[in-house]
Amino acid sequence: MSKVIMVQGTMSNVGKSFLVGGLCRIFASDGLKAAPFKSQNMALNSFVTKEGLEIGRAQAMQAECAKVPPSVDMNPILLKPTNDTGSQVIVKGEVVGNMSAKDYFAYKKRLVPDILDSYNRLQEWADVIVIEGAGSPAEINLKADDIVNMGMAELVDAPVLLVGDIDRGGVFAQLLGTLELLEEKERARVRGLVINKFRGDKSLLDPGIRMLEEMGKVPVIGTLPYALFHIDEEDSLSERLDGRKPGVGSQLSLAVIRLPRISNYTDVAPFESIPGVEVRFITDPRELEQADLAVVPGTKNTVSDMKWMKESGMEAGIQRFAVAHPVIGICGGFQMMGETIADPRGVENDGDENSDLSKIGGLGLFSMDTVLQRDKHRSQTAGSFSALTDIYSCLSKEEFFGYEIHNGKSVLRDTDQETQVMKDAKGNVILLQKGLVFGTYVHGIFDGGKLAYGLIKALAEKKGISLEEKPLDYQVLREAEYDKLAEMVRTHLDMDFIYGLLK
Repeated sequence: MSKVIMVQGTMSNVGKSFLVGGLCRIFASDGLKAAPFKSQNMALNSFVTKEGLEIGRAQAMQAECAKVPPSVDMNPILLKPTNDTGSQVIVKGEVVGNMSAKDYFAYKKRLVPDILDSYNRLQEWADVIVIEGAGSPAEINLKADDIVNMGMAELVDAPVLLVGDIDRGGVFAQLLGTLELLEEKERARVRGLVINKFRGDKSLLDPGIRMLEEMGKVPVIGTLPYALFHIDEEDSLSERLDGRKPGVGSQLSLAVIRLPRISNYTDVAPFESIPGVEVRFITDPRELEQADLAVVPGTKNTVSDMKWMKESGMEAGIQRFAVAHPVIGICGGFQMMGETIADPRGVENDGDENSDLSKIGGLGLFSMDTVLQRDKHRSQTAGSFSALTDIYSCLSKEEFFGYEIHNGKSVLRDTDQETQVMKDAKGNVILLQKGLVFGTYVHGIFDGGKLAYGLIKALAEKKGISLEEKPLDYQVLREAEYDKLAEMVRTHLDMDFIYGLLK
């Protein structure tokens, strides 16, 4: 039987995903076969396994930390919000359907066998399983039939580490309040407390920590410093969506359109890692005036987000921008680049075929039409760029690797000699490039090698700027970031205590 430990938090975005990743890298570095696990994940950042199954992007990141291939068993249930009250429900990597929050709450208990089946398969090969909770275990209105926090811990008899975020304030109230709201048997599972994102002199915390331990009867096993890593996240609460990336110069500026249902914004992570590049997530078209390149990212609701593009003025802003500046569209952003997007079967509108969002005009940057389909295309995709032109010529013949997750199929109205077209083995369009406009269905297409750096270098040269000659291999950088994360966790947490919980 695998050993198990669980990380829960006082709220969302306290750093659970990163701590699980750090522990997975530590265990892997110490010679153990480690596996991350999150029974239920709500996120719009997702990943496709080699089997073509969809899981949360954070679990893929944690698998990379553990030095094992991402598996659907690491995240058997994925919820992708479609609106403010409902989500697409994905079980074992396959879409079950859209459900309201109320309907899913009544349905989720049926998923316990699926959760345990995945967990048991991980046990067949893993020495240790590191489980991540979701939100807070003290959400007393959601505790009935819980399958992701204390309910999950009870299913597999896991000891729990409880994490609080001091950067958001009130960390002692967070931790003590959570403990107070837990039932006695749940509270007994909490074996250690972790304070995360601390800035300053730790000695100033000591009086509070002593009082916290006295009142909570649970030891504080470490205080993690505030740190930024080039590591993929799952949460729409991510600090990177708050505008400008901290601590970076502004030789070149990338503007990423912050769509209402933005998904897989981690596609721009390779650009964020390049010194001298500022990446901003924007909602005001006037902010395009300071940008050198614009990215229209993925979205869970292409048609409704295209409507937002029109209403916000972003459509007109992108069209003006594209006359003289590069624009990249990925997945839903690629679909928006065409002439029309149609949803005749109500794929994004709960089956409402008569919705006013059944068809909408796109940006008109490509002579292309997209029709949304019920069946979701999921695959890992690899290949070599064709002979691209203009600023993208630096990518020509270079190899890429990524993954596709989309409901739509895009068809060209006509082609011309200026439009570079790439199709998959079945003849489906996966990439178009015309002048300064580049669109693709492939997520992570710039992750490999030095692709992002090559494009940024070409953009800098066009602008008459000399970048520091330190080509970055993003995959190598990401591995180094995982090691840095693990070193931080190992340095600031009591790892002897944690290993003691595994015995």
